[in-house]
Amino acid sequence: MLHRFRILHVLFTSRLAGSERYCIDLANEQAALGHDVRVVGRAGAPIAALLSDNVTYHGFRTPFLRGLKLRRLIAATPIDVCHAHLSPACKAVAKAPDTVAKIATLHVGYKARQHARMDGLICVNNAQLARLNGYAGQARLVSNWLPESAHGEACDLRAELDLPAETTLVGAVGRLHPSKGQDVLISAFLRSAPQDAALVILGEGPDRAALTKLAAGDPRVHLLGHRDNVSGFLRNLDLFISPSREETFGLAILEAMQEGLPIIATATEGPSEYLRNYPVTLVQPGSVDDLSAALSTTFRSDRVVSAPRMDYDLRPFSRSNGVANVLEFYAQVAERLQQRTARPPHISGLPLTDASKA
Repeated sequence: MLHRFRILHVLFTSRLAGSERYCIDLANEQAALGHDVRVVGRAGAPIAALLSDNVTYHGFRTPFLRGLKLRRLIAATPIDVCHAHLSPACKAVAKAPDTVAKIATLHVGYKARQHARMDGLICVNNAQLARLNGYAGQARLVSNWLPESAHGEACDLRAELDLPAETTLVGAVGRLHPSKGQDVLISAFLRSAPQDAALVILGEGPDRAALTKLAAGDPRVHLLGHRDNVSGFLRNLDLFISPSREETFGLAILEAMQEGLPIIATATEGPSEYLRNYPVTLVQPGSVDDLSAALSTTFRSDRVVSAPRMDYDLRPFSRSNGVANVLEFYAQVAERLQQRTARPPHISGLPLTDASKA
């Protein structure tokens, strides 16, 4: 019998990137399936506005004593599962009562100081699983999935940027941070792209000034800042690039695949694993030479502009399957926790309605 969980997601960030979108999508889908779902985060964080009406948001105004505040919230509102996202959340969730199943998704990677006290870890690639040496809890591989927000309104970037209609648009999505490798992309683009191409980068972050300087005023390079409509942006592109120096999964790659775009990606931990069976060009992370050569080869081929959109098989990244796997893992961890503590389970035991099977 399926059970209705009382779930508390914890995420203390003020940005809106892949980890945040994962949390939002998971919380919304769990609530739609009939679970009692709450999210704890920073007061005024952008994730609050993107949660469904069926999800309760608790905003903590200060970063002090988050663990104590979390314990008080759980005491007032009984919780079965605390699901942490990113290191600050793990530190707070570690202080939750022992009767609560403490889960974390490895959005970045395993760090014993943050994750050792979790009862269960969700890995997003096999390499993470292989590195859990000494971890005493349960672990499971659950691939990321295409988020519900993957279908946005169309927009016309060429008109917005006053570019000729025949301009070849090369694009990337990601926080402007050294780990995301936009500096490598800009350098490779300036070296290899034809004059009738433009580079558009969606995202914001601390590297904006350095990247602007690197572009050296070249009018073909456009830093567009943060936008919610990722899919609308992607539909304008002729070629998608994922230049990250490190990437545990790479949600934007999935979204580019959904739009049928030709893709060049760095062979980082996550993408190199799940892209091996797809017609995607993989290059060495951090190498301007490799990315420049791949761009030159791609521009000389018919993969850009003249080629039809590609038809990727995205069934392995089913949202419904991914969420179901997470809930199944909750049940496994909760059962083991019950056996270890020899206490009655916190799971409410109420069977879900047929909506859980939708």
